[in-house]
Amino acid sequence: MKKIPLLLLFIITFSHCDGQSSKKKSEKNSEKKYAVSKTNAEWKEVLSPMAYYVLREAGTERAFTGEYYNNYTEGEYHCAACNTLLYASKHKFKSGTGWPSFDRGIKENLEFDVDYKLGYARTELKCATCGGHLGHLFNDGPRETTGERHCINSAALTFVQKENTDE
Repeated sequence: MKKIPLLLLFIITFSHCDGQSSKKKSEKNSEKKYAVSKTNAEWKEVLSPMAYYVLREAGTERAFTGEYYNNYTEGEYHCAACNTLLYASKHKFKSGTGWPSFDRGIKENLEFDVDYKLGYARTELKCATCGGHLGHLFNDGPRETTGERHCINSAALTFVQKENTDE
């Protein structure tokens, strides 16, 4: 009988510690400073509702609905929030998932984070300049290249077509 109160005290103590460390971790992440930083109101002024939902609220657009999932024109993909170069079209491939997929990105312009929103760890991809959510990294990409699939929301991107220099 005397062991039950001790066990309860132990559980409460360590539950409380876990909650504090989680809180500190989320506070730490929210305090991170990016080169491009705006208030939520400022982001809402410059982004479309879908781009805001994806980039600032870590949302996901529906598969096969994004502007770039089936775009194979030569060019570059930039962050829709801050215009940072993220991906080259030469690294884009048909994944069949309904989202733009790349086997690699511009590493120094990408931030890798951990996302537990579905109950398990996934690698979240963010823009390193503004912190905008881009999508997720999976290890089911082309084996003949990197084996990676950067699954990116079209709403997080703007596309700059390569100019034809043949004159």
